[in-house]
Amino acid sequence: MNEREIHVLAEKGIYNGKPLCAQLEETHISWILLTDTLAFKIKKPVKLSFLDFSELSTRKALCEKELVLNKRFSSIYLKVLPVTNHENGLEIGGLLGKPVDYAVMMKRLPTEKRMDHLLSKGKVGSKEMIALAEKIAQMHRDAPLISVPIDLLALMSTFNDITSIRPFISKHSSAYYQKIIDHAIAFSDAFITQYAGRIRERGRLGFIRDIHGDLHSGNIFIDDQPILFDCIEYNDAFRQIDVLSDIAFLCMDLESFGHDALCEIFLSVYCDRFPAFQTAVDNLVFLYYKCLRANIRAKVSALSAMESEGAADFQGHQDAAENYLRLISIYINQLEA
Repeated sequence: MNEREIHVLAEKGIYNGKPLCAQLEETHISWILLTDTLAFKIKKPVKLSFLDFSELSTRKALCEKELVLNKRFSSIYLKVLPVTNHENGLEIGGLLGKPVDYAVMMKRLPTEKRMDHLLSKGKVGSKEMIALAEKIAQMHRDAPLISVPIDLLALMSTFNDITSIRPFISKHSSAYYQKIIDHAIAFSDAFITQYAGRIRERGRLGFIRDIHGDLHSGNIFIDDQPILFDCIEYNDAFRQIDVLSDIAFLCMDLESFGHDALCEIFLSVYCDRFPAFQTAVDNLVFLYYKCLRANIRAKVSALSAMESEGAADFQGHQDAAENYLRLISIYINQLEA
């Protein structure tokens, strides 16, 4: 589907024999159609440095994979449905017409209960963090162990892919941010080389597992019990990672909101339930993973800014990219101290 078709689907499309009348939201890789009770996620036909959704057959397969993976820890995922086009228009889950795309159908949860919204309003406390830490520790304990060694060259490549946003940063931000990117790449390469032995050893000790891979506050709902959703399905290597990398994303996110105390509560409870830190070097590896996660969010924010150039939300995305780059610099300074 293209941009025009998704707007037509949202405004005039059909689901279950009735007008969809959906609210449209989007990320840099997906469209989300929201009704009163349901959410339909459709992958954009994009090809980026880290994923390829350009083919319809691939999008279908990845929708089905997304459903299976996320059902491991979330009850909101329901089914995969075709999006068809026929003489009556675009329809989700219809029997007429040829599929033009596929949608993952989920229960809709209140947006105001999404953790990132609650954090911005200061409505997340120790009770919620304790419950979340227990949930994630349990998820990590139950997750399948991955016996394949970490590909250190792929880890370097993932970090160094931040060069893809350097032209954008050069155009829209000061030289300070360009220097952060250059220094971060050199630092990352040196760090991985220096601590390759311990990074690999953690895999042999059972800390590499098939887990979430995109564990930040925008992918968590805070309800009676925390609900995790939207794990990574398009690249197994991004999901089959060290548990420290998974929790580093959430901790980096909490610190980006200025909630360092909540991060400390989370880590204390998580480590009590799942002792993932075993040596002093593990603390350095964890800090490196926080740096990597800030790197990824900087890239995502810059990509979103590129897509929205000239639109009202452009500045917000650019500001976010610069904020994550500053966080990278802070983490590197801590590692170099």
